[in-house]
Amino acid sequence: MTSIVSRDPGIVGGAPVFTGTRVPIQTLLDYIEAGETIDAFLEGFPSVTKEQVILFLEAAKERLLETQP
Repeated sequence: MTSIVSRDPGIVGGAPVFTGTRVPIQTLLDYIEAGETIDAFLEGFPSVTKEQVILFLEAAKERLLETQP
C-alpha cells in the first residue's frame, strides 16, 4: 500500500504533502477550517484524489481516537 502522505526536502521544503503531488496536507486542513467542502478542495487541487483525502481523514481520525484516554 502506498503512503498517503510523503515528505521530501526537495518538495515544498519538506512539508507533508499528498503522495505524488506538491499539495501540502496543511492546505486541506486550512480548507476544512475555513468551512470549505472537500469537493471545493478537490476542484482547486485536481492532482489530489478524493480517495487520498478520505484515506488521510480516516487515518487522522484513527490516530486521534488512539490517543484518547
